[in-house]
Amino acid sequence: MHTSALIVFCIFFAFVTMAGFWAARWRRPAAGMHSLDEWGLAGRSFGTWITWFLLGGDLYTAYTVIAVPAALYGTGANAFFALPYAVLAYPYMFMVLPRLWNICHRHNFITFADFVRGRYNFRPLTLLIAITGIMAVMPYIALQLVGMRVVIAALGLSGEWPLAAAFIILAAYTYSSGLRAPAIIAIVKDTMLYIMVLVAIIWLPIKLGGYHHIFAVADAAMKARATPTSIMLAPKQFLGYSTLAIGSAIALMLYPHTATAVLSAKSAAAIRRNAAMLPAYSFLLGLIALLGYIAIAADIHTKDPQASVPALFLKLFPEWFTGFCLAAIAIGALVPAAIMSIAASNLFTRNIWGELTNSATKSMSPHEESNMAKIVSLVVKFGALLFVLRLPATYAIEMQLLGGIWIGQIFPAVVIGVFSRWFHPWALFCGLVTGLGSGTWMVYSLGLKSSVYPVPYLGGMYAAVPALVLNLAVSAVLTLILRAVKATPGTDTTDPAAYIG
Repeated sequence: MHTSALIVFCIFFAFVTMAGFWAARWRRPAAGMHSLDEWGLAGRSFGTWITWFLLGGDLYTAYTVIAVPAALYGTGANAFFALPYAVLAYPYMFMVLPRLWNICHRHNFITFADFVRGRYNFRPLTLLIAITGIMAVMPYIALQLVGMRVVIAALGLSGEWPLAAAFIILAAYTYSSGLRAPAIIAIVKDTMLYIMVLVAIIWLPIKLGGYHHIFAVADAAMKARATPTSIMLAPKQFLGYSTLAIGSAIALMLYPHTATAVLSAKSAAAIRRNAAMLPAYSFLLGLIALLGYIAIAADIHTKDPQASVPALFLKLFPEWFTGFCLAAIAIGALVPAAIMSIAASNLFTRNIWGELTNSATKSMSPHEESNMAKIVSLVVKFGALLFVLRLPATYAIEMQLLGGIWIGQIFPAVVIGVFSRWFHPWALFCGLVTGLGSGTWMVYSLGLKSSVYPVPYLGGMYAAVPALVLNLAVSAVLTLILRAVKATPGTDTTDPAAYIG
């Protein structure tokens, strides 16, 4: 038991808990949070800076802080794909998401599936996109729990109760405060994370003899392993590395929690500014990744690479500062887990339950929608908690491999749909089924151990990319056939003026 670290950890955890409950009063409208717009999107009121913290807290999670350096610790240079994919993601965000925000704001859309419903007016496609979003985000929530469990274990706490207690608290303040809670906590989390990383990448190299020594030791240690790796990419890794970056960038902006954070902004201009400012987090991510090599140079030995960063901090930092760092990582699990559960509940309420039960004469009231979303968010959190407590952590990691592949397959309906309605909705539905099926098969054929599939005549590719190519090919061919037979393309109920500007 690391008593000093645990005390500091508990102090910061108690502080963000109080902040989470206080958030129910922050910018609360006089009418209360009795609508999905207020509870699930905070009234679409966040400006540039709050959106920046929220998106940063949403995209750069506790599991990122644990898993990226762990990947470098275990596999070497290939794990650095996380940096170019973030570089690719933000120009893509600048071009697509402000336009999508305009459309969703004009029509009071809460989710990207709402947009697809308005754009194509085709219920099977809407339902499939909503189900895909929920299936992709659920293992992501579970991974936040995995990251928190690593931190709790490093502090010396045993048993399942600390993790369960943390997520009961999370469930309580998310239920009462909605999206306002993770927005407030994201400010605390990101400030702590920047302090942790800046101290680590300056102080630790000084203690270990500088970065030249760190890289030399890491490279030598990796080459001496039973399965040799390196701090430099091998030529056979180039295609897998580049397609991982491209496919991950496509998926990043399509996740339901990204949609929730983006649609909570008060203007399209705030989204454009964030696309310009968020690369600051990519710089932070690069520094976080280096902790994997620093752990090797510090002679950290562990069978579980995910434990390498907590072990590094416990070995080289004073206990009180280790408690601060581990609190920053744990709080980094609370923010995305809250946003993800809200996003999943929005999708279920609006695009599954609402899609199946609403009719021309009767639909859910805003109050009924918000009440159902609150209940579903609790179910989602406790479902993820049971998943992590009852199954090995590898299950969550394997499902996350599939989740990233699945969510990228909604690209034709959402991203291309923002710029063109050329695709026929039936063709998009069949293309999406093809992409989901082929991507799942590729990963399953590898025993759920990797997402880089050996494509004949090309080499190893991130499975999301060939699956998306098949998705687009099927969508295009079927659209041409359906247009040739003059099949009805459905009705676009969105306002053309929303696409201008």
